[in-house]
Amino acid sequence: PDAEILVPLKSGEGRYVADASTLAELEGDGRVVFRFLGGNPNGAANDIAGIASADGRVVGLMPHPEHAIDRLTGPTEDGLRVFGSVLAASAFARPR
Repeated sequence: PDAEILVPLKSGEGRYVADASTLAELEGDGRVVFRFLGGNPNGAANDIAGIASADGRVVGLMPHPEHAIDRLTGPTEDGLRVFGSVLAASAFARPR
């Protein structure tokens, strides 16, 4: 939690947009899981780069952690931390 990672953003025209009520709900529920830091390259509302579904089982994000898993293909290996976090969380998930 609260970690800074460097991963590529590959869409200049896409951005998160929502009305004030939805933004307040997402922020209040702690469902904003990725946020742009040091600038907001695409004008996303509240600097939102990724959100989770209400049940926490689905995450949608604009950055591309899959392009930051090896120094040959990305600026860093920080994307591995995203996937490692998913694996760690799924290891403790209860079947539904």
